[in-house]
Amino acid sequence: MRQWVVAGTMAGVAWRRILGDPVPLPDLELARTSPDRFWSRLRQEQFLLPEWRIFLNPASLGVMPRPVLKAVTDSLTRGAEYISDDVHRWGYETLDPERTEMAEFLGCRKEELAFTHNCTEAMSFIASGLELKAGDEVLLTNQEHGSGTACWSLKAARHGTSVRLAEIPVTPKEPGDITDRLISAIGPKTRVLSFSGVTSPTGLILPVREICAAARAKGVITVLDGAHMDGQVPVNLRELGCDFFAGSPHKWMFAPPGCGLLYGRDDRLDQLWPTVVSNGWDDKSRGHAIRFMMIGTNNRSTIDGMIAGVRYLKALGEQRVYDRMHAMARLAMSEARKRSYIELVTPDDSRFFQAIVSLRFRSEEHTSELQSHLNLVCRLLLEK
Repeated sequence: MRQWVVAGTMAGVAWRRILGDPVPLPDLELARTSPDRFWSRLRQEQFLLPEWRIFLNPASLGVMPRPVLKAVTDSLTRGAEYISDDVHRWGYETLDPERTEMAEFLGCRKEELAFTHNCTEAMSFIASGLELKAGDEVLLTNQEHGSGTACWSLKAARHGTSVRLAEIPVTPKEPGDITDRLISAIGPKTRVLSFSGVTSPTGLILPVREICAAARAKGVITVLDGAHMDGQVPVNLRELGCDFFAGSPHKWMFAPPGCGLLYGRDDRLDQLWPTVVSNGWDDKSRGHAIRFMMIGTNNRSTIDGMIAGVRYLKALGEQRVYDRMHAMARLAMSEARKRSYIELVTPDDSRFFQAIVSLRFRSEEHTSELQSHLNLVCRLLLEK
């Protein structure tokens, strides 16, 4: 019995450590006077990451700070307690307050915004829902993520549309180099131009506004894969001018896994068929985007966590976060230049990158040496 009591007490300590009230943010003035100290304290006090882990994975999964984790667990707890009969569910509700808050952050109207499970799902909704006929062409870049190409490949296999890749430079010299390549690739059968705002392979930032404006002038629908945009770079969808946008808050915006964003210009959403439906899928009176959220019961806690992530980013100050990420990327580039065995892929031009730095090793020998070194470091850390 005593063993159970001790185990239960220890578990309670761990449970309180995770679910206890998050500590306040460090004084934001410290970010100005001593930025390294500020970000170090933020890392130690606001996240559950162990000190030995160097976390470099927001390009796939970000990490939740304590306030976001608490929002998720509080939401799950409310659902488990059933104190009230009014149990909120994602999948049948319009979630107007949450969509309003997110729409303000993204620079659009809530009627143009729907929540999805991830960016892949949003991209699939767009590709599946657009009315395209056999022979119509979808133009992509040669630097798209698999989720940004598979949805169009499926469309082609089922409906006889075609997919073509436009080559864009990995290390461009001017943004116009990218715009010219893409727009000049538009042909007489091109109906859709689908591209990443920030590419997945290298973190290259594309001139989205210029590309969308030029494509619209040619009567081509633009689909923006924004998986690496929201939370890494400022996003104002109205100013960017895309017709559709798919986002992924769990990468750079502190959100939990399992939440995504689907935006469509109001005049374009009416042309998009829903893919997964429940009651209300055809009711446009509440805004066209709502139809893409009538998909059956889902885990509401992910939405609560996503909104907590937006609030956390805003509390830190979006520009402060963007500046810090870019400074760290600049530091990484500076260190890479000191090593003759590394070749930088990322252009030395802030217009083309934000937080992702891409590099390659000049020989396989250097790659193997680095891998061996990293394996040794990991073993030493695990032994501590």
